[in-house]
Amino acid sequence: MLSFHPAKLVVPHGLAYHHHHHHHHQYVSKPILCSASSSSHHHDHDHNSSSRRSLLLLLPTALSLPLPPYTSASDNNNNTTTPLDTTITDRVFLDLSICPTYFRAQAQSQDVPLCSDSEPLGRVVLGLYGKLVPTTVSIFKAMCIGSSSYKNTFIHKVLPGQFLVGGRQGRREKGEVVPPLGLPQNKETVDSRAFMLDHSRPGVVSLCLSENDDDDDIKLDPDYHNVEFLITTGPGPCPQLDGRNIVFGVVLEGMDVVRQIASIPTYKPGERIKLFNDLAEFLGDGRAENARNLWDRPLKSIYVSDCGQLQVAKPSLTPSLP
Repeated sequence: MLSFHPAKLVVPHGLAYHHHHHHHHQYVSKPILCSASSSSHHHDHDHNSSSRRSLLLLLPTALSLPLPPYTSASDNNNNTTTPLDTTITDRVFLDLSICPTYFRAQAQSQDVPLCSDSEPLGRVVLGLYGKLVPTTVSIFKAMCIGSSSYKNTFIHKVLPGQFLVGGRQGRREKGEVVPPLGLPQNKETVDSRAFMLDHSRPGVVSLCLSENDDDDDIKLDPDYHNVEFLITTGPGPCPQLDGRNIVFGVVLEGMDVVRQIASIPTYKPGERIKLFNDLAEFLGDGRAENARNLWDRPLKSIYVSDCGQLQVAKPSLTPSLP
């Protein structure tokens, strides 16, 4: 039976080690010469010696076989995944305004101005990827053109240098969203392909999943539809959002408006308040989450004063030659 010393590996004769330039190492097989022993006291070991010689003859061949190349999951994905179709199928707009006074919604109707002295910030035009994530796009379009839309609702959170968030659900009189009935169930939220686009630059529009702050009692409703969205503001990417939120569009016009919103000061709790909040959450006090919903809110009321879909004419056909 073969035995190996645990402390060292003995390279058998016939397996020469050569050192080449550039620190490449290679084992080169050399022929092994085996001669039969004439000593009578070795005859009882002929069988074992023959086995050893067979193994040593095979060992250089085995070591010279190339190892399979290392492959990563990303390499496999790159080789097998078809390019993502980011064709812009629809264009919608959000008119954004700022209310110098405290935003107090007194009426349920979207046609009633909710801020008498609002100052327009400008229009943001979004291009939507309807071929990549059709359900997410159809829901967002419905929220821009339907009777219950984003109109007269808050941009309720701004993280400077990262992104802004709108579309939080709740009560109309608080400037929150009430989605219309009949929206389709969004199965793309469990489709891995829907999460493949990154938040790699300013102006990326995505469905807010990891950053969603709708109240739990709203999320537990069987008819709940997530309509909260975020727009990256720059200047850099937001890798913490990648793989956790569904990118479904891009800002085509109005990045200056987005940057202007990103520059507005927001509410930042002090360390003492954060400690009390952590303690309240540890003790199971539900008010801790409600308090955190106020963090990162703009100190001025920013809201969607109007929204809708832009009808874009089809591009002209290439003239045909006679």
